[in-house]
Amino acid sequence: MMIGPFVNVSAVIVGSLAGVCIGSRLNANFRQNMPMVFGCAAMGLGVAMIVKVKLLAPVVLALVVGSALGELVQIETKIQQLAGKTRKWVDKFAKPSGNISQEEFLDKYVALLVLFAMSGTGIYGSLSEGMTGDPTLLIVKAILDLFTAPIFSSTMGLAVGLLAIPMFAVQSSLYLMATLVLPLTTPEMLADFSACGGLIMLATGFRICGIRPFPIANMIPALLIVMPLSWAWTMYIVQ
Repeated sequence: MMIGPFVNVSAVIVGSLAGVCIGSRLNANFRQNMPMVFGCAAMGLGVAMIVKVKLLAPVVLALVVGSALGELVQIETKIQQLAGKTRKWVDKFAKPSGNISQEEFLDKYVALLVLFAMSGTGIYGSLSEGMTGDPTLLIVKAILDLFTAPIFSSTMGLAVGLLAIPMFAVQSSLYLMATLVLPLTTPEMLADFSACGGLIMLATGFRICGIRPFPIANMIPALLIVMPLSWAWTMYIVQ
């Protein structure tokens, strides 16, 4: 029975609604400083995932090649365009609670889309639950998302809650496909997949904290090629 995706989606929806309701009562310092904490937590999760690496070379290669493909396809630009349309639609029903520029909104929205819906934790957690039935990793992610969503929805409005839609689509699809994917993997491939996701999570944390605006969405293709590269590296290079 699928549990993790439902728990994670519920956490984002509940947290977003709470943020919209209490947004006006959150002082500016709280809204400004707490995202730094969540960014730090994202970086911490990223480091915890990176240390699981078995073969560093294919992970780095996947990150570089995947990011190059993302840049060529302009994934981030397309997501920004979609995010802009989303805000215009949401603004008809609920105005953002704070003064936030379109540029700042798009920048944070893309980072949150990756953090909520496309992070290595969510993807790996969905695959893991699909095979083992253990939703622990997604529940841990849900706890973080539950407290992250109110901070951002207090200024960005209900648009944050809409991220639950792509999140559920990604996590439920991966859960259902897990029985086909995971039997083809090895522990080394999964460890390198986790490490690649951790690098993207680390970049996400830097972006949320405003330290460096990494093109996070453009890095996502790395997750699709890291396991095949890890397998090829083990078979043909590392004997």
